[in-house]
Amino acid sequence: MEETEESNANKKCTPKRSFRGRTNPHDHQLLQYSNPFRFSNQNQYQSYPALLPLPPPIPLQLTATPPLPQNQSCRSKTHLHKPSWKQNNPPRATSSDTQVSVLTVLPASEDTQRRASSPLRGENGRKVMGATQALVAARRPDSGGVEGPVISLLANHFLVQFDSLQRIFHYDVEISPNPSKEVARMIKRKLVEENSVELSGALPAFDGRKNLYSPVEFQNDRLELFISLPIPTSKSLSPSGDLQEKHRQLKLFRINIKLVSKFDGKELNSYLSKEGDDWIPLPQDYLHALDIVLRESPTEKCLPVGRSLYSSSMGGTKDIGGGAVGLRGFFQSLRPTQQGLALNVDFSVTAFHESIGIIPYLQKRVEFLRDLSQRKTRGLTGEERKEVEKALKNIRVFVRHRATVQRYRVHSLTEETTENLWFEDRDGKILRLVNYFKDHYGYDIQFRNLPCLQISRSKPCYLPMELCMICEGQKFLGKLSDDQTARILKMGCQRPRERKAIIDGVMRGAVGPTSGSQEREFKLHVSREMTRLNGRVLQPPKLKLGEGGHVRDLIPSRHDRQWNLLDSHVFEGTCIERWALISFGGTPDQKSNIPRFIIQLSQRCEQLGILLNKNTIMSPQFEPIQLLNNVSLLESKLKKIHTAALNNLQLLICIMERKHKGYADLKRIAETSIGVVSQCCLYQNLGKSSSQFLANLALKINAKMGGCTVALYNSLPSQIPRLLRPDEPVIFMGADVTHPHPLDDFSPSIAAVVGSMNWPAANKYVSRMRSQTHRQEIIQDLGAMVGEILDDFYQQVSKLPKRIIFFRDGVSETQFYKVLQEELQAIRVACCRFPNYRPPITFAVVQKRHHTRLFRNESNHPSSTGNQLLEENIPPGTVVDAVITHPREFDFYLCSHWGVKGTSRPTHYHILWDENHFTSDEVQKLVYSLCYTFVRCTKPVSLVPPAYYAHLAAYRGRLYLERSEFTTFTSSTCALSRAAPPKTTPLPKLSENVKKLMFYC
Repeated sequence: MEETEESNANKKCTPKRSFRGRTNPHDHQLLQYSNPFRFSNQNQYQSYPALLPLPPPIPLQLTATPPLPQNQSCRSKTHLHKPSWKQNNPPRATSSDTQVSVLTVLPASEDTQRRASSPLRGENGRKVMGATQALVAARRPDSGGVEGPVISLLANHFLVQFDSLQRIFHYDVEISPNPSKEVARMIKRKLVEENSVELSGALPAFDGRKNLYSPVEFQNDRLELFISLPIPTSKSLSPSGDLQEKHRQLKLFRINIKLVSKFDGKELNSYLSKEGDDWIPLPQDYLHALDIVLRESPTEKCLPVGRSLYSSSMGGTKDIGGGAVGLRGFFQSLRPTQQGLALNVDFSVTAFHESIGIIPYLQKRVEFLRDLSQRKTRGLTGEERKEVEKALKNIRVFVRHRATVQRYRVHSLTEETTENLWFEDRDGKILRLVNYFKDHYGYDIQFRNLPCLQISRSKPCYLPMELCMICEGQKFLGKLSDDQTARILKMGCQRPRERKAIIDGVMRGAVGPTSGSQEREFKLHVSREMTRLNGRVLQPPKLKLGEGGHVRDLIPSRHDRQWNLLDSHVFEGTCIERWALISFGGTPDQKSNIPRFIIQLSQRCEQLGILLNKNTIMSPQFEPIQLLNNVSLLESKLKKIHTAALNNLQLLICIMERKHKGYADLKRIAETSIGVVSQCCLYQNLGKSSSQFLANLALKINAKMGGCTVALYNSLPSQIPRLLRPDEPVIFMGADVTHPHPLDDFSPSIAAVVGSMNWPAANKYVSRMRSQTHRQEIIQDLGAMVGEILDDFYQQVSKLPKRIIFFRDGVSETQFYKVLQEELQAIRVACCRFPNYRPPITFAVVQKRHHTRLFRNESNHPSSTGNQLLEENIPPGTVVDAVITHPREFDFYLCSHWGVKGTSRPTHYHILWDENHFTSDEVQKLVYSLCYTFVRCTKPVSLVPPAYYAHLAAYRGRLYLERSEFTTFTSSTCALSRAAPPKTTPLPKLSENVKKLMFYC
């Protein structure tokens, strides 16, 4: 499923240029003019995202938070003393000790990143150290890495050659009355057909909103044209209930076209060839125009959602249950790379609402309404009504009873049932709703005990459910169920050979980016062949395991780089003396297996070098699963167990009959109210009692209790001796922000930061979590969280870290510079809490949600093995830092894991700031080695562990607020809007018992 994003990047254009189409609640929907695949282009609220971030063209001054006096310096006469055994708190800088540098965003040359301006002087004449500093993304420090054997690869990037002298003329389009995007495209098509002379014979590209791009200049800079279209204005219900069109009439539209700007490709060509100055930003206007040009033909034939386009011609729709269907499509995006301009094309699958009536939709979507068609007198309880409202909120519908094709967006449900609804007509008469529909439309409402749809925030406007149909082409924005997720993943899970064939088919097919005439019109040439390139395969690090108190070394030699612990111990096992077990639900047979499970788990732990007492502190507690619905009773029960352990319970194992929303309450109570680590599992897994399941459970328990699975045999200082030393500790930090699901206008976003606490092993992490403004991506309390983690590090290591390596997850390219300028500043603010402390910082963005895929190049192998090779994923350790990477900046793709299913997705690492001066080989080796230290499994993971742990911690913070918000969400959000989210609910405070443990694993 695809992520969509909106751009806030600056564009080189006049202020009147707009990328956002205007909407009208009375737009007409042309059902009979929808595209050949029966999907209407209805996503009229989606603005077009920018391609890459563009730094502001003028300096942007950022003051430190909180503001500090200009005449104060970060230097102090007080030196950092080594603490005595009794003192574990690091010294803090007083207000007179600190001065945070102000960062300035400038398009700067390569060396500007590390160049500070001349010292300024304060009122008392003292120097202000580093008062300003230019901030641009780090440049690649070398020509790429060289370590590891070479592997021949294909990437789903298609080279785009353009004529740098080809001018593009950008016109602003204003259509009145304001149409939907679908109608706007129909107007554009007819405009081109009927006004060839005025448009100078051009076939322009249109973004469906206000922007038109032409390869030739029109006759006049301003044009006023009129287009008439046949619009269906009358529909009726047939006896069978089907929609029938009565007649059509012509509707007149006025189109005003105005020239906005002219540009050519010289600047873009100079940027890509690296001929221009390093500080010159990416020429966004020309790149954006070419992207619109290459999307023109696919958008005419497919349903656009964000940067992806979906079409039933790519395999049809598939019912995934719950009122949703899966649809195949493709993603496309124009990107600047080292080889030049490239079109990134990938296979894509996402879920859409099924276009059916509201009643049958609810029967599929909501479990308790499955028999609704047989029980027409059924009503809804209070909780049921909330769930139905949540399922229908924001879905667009049209009605079947009236001569209109107007679309409506569901805002809420009426408090009263349809039977009891009355309303005031235009003449002031009070009418009963069911009588009104009988008298005016001859329709007898059947489901009278259900509420109506309310389609207005401010005034009563009711639609009976049974007369409403769901509009086609709406992306399913709600949370998919486990079954739906499994089906949609299966649709998108193709092995490398199949995925490559689909992408190649898109590039040569009838709906892809090369299917129209735009290439010829704008003098473009898009390659139909994937980019050939060489990658390298990094060798796995030697690992350190335990063996009866001794250290054992191991080099993962299997093709998937996995290792087992059949005859080995974890590197550091914990001792768990006081623990308890509680069961929620389960059949009598399942419950009878608990004693055997306890014995098997303790034995498996012992085999792994983990000491788990064979006896629980009290007999296993058996509770009905309904207890998870009652927060106060659940908390009371858990506190009783804790008291029975003399308030010194180390671990609580919870076994559940099935997945339950009360899991969130259980975690919150255990980790904030009681202060105990918990481990949950399902009875269905207990029944298997396989050695692998028990081992996985043991590894998670060990990690949560302070142990570790594995360590690097050759420590990081020995691997990167130029920069890292055993006596100069380094901290690895990770940060992530999770946002509520798209239909939630209420809940806060959750930010999490983690930091390593041991050096040089760097495999134990503490976490900090905060709630923040709804959908805010910048971490608001980053400085405070980083400062607390530095405190913890000092207490653990007795030194502040010499270097900070910071991995930031969850950032799109449009946000790179904003995140860098604000969050790098926050980290420096945190460091200045300590006197004379300014460690070099490396700030890297980690991206998994991208669409670059790497395939083995079978043409470089004998035909007998080539086909087999293409079936396989690329090996773990495959790194690419040339050809398809950024033409100037410091980035690389690393596939650190083995793809068991589907096609491997390499992780994209983009080093935005690097005061540590890593080489390509050094940072790639560092990241790959860290991927082997993840505590939950015995194989390398796809994401560098600090970022992985931050993601897990942010998800845990989301759980802490989940249930309380579940009860207030549906009743409160009707009065709220995205423009004014409510005050953020703070997260509950973690118990000191678990605060320094990896409880979130």
